[in-house]
Amino acid sequence: MRLTCLILPLLVAGSAFAGTPETITLDVQNMTCAVCPITVKKALESVPGVDDVKIDFAHKTATVRVDREKANAALLTKATTDAGFPSTLRR
Repeated sequence: MRLTCLILPLLVAGSAFAGTPETITLDVQNMTCAVCPITVKKALESVPGVDDVKIDFAHKTATVRVDREKANAALLTKATTDAGFPSTLRR
């Protein structure tokens, strides 16, 4: 009982500091083989604030859920470009 009383307030306080989630979709160039999406996904996952990455090889897109306070489209496109896969924000 005492442990719950100590941990619960910490969990609630931690969630109060979580940023606002946003989903960003990128058009990704140069994905030509089955290994390319893995590289793009790892590059995007290395960006602080990225919560989830889904790659669609057939449509050459990456859909990324981010914490808006930590990541943005510019950081995501830089990460893919640095990995050899230039990308742009899908409008």
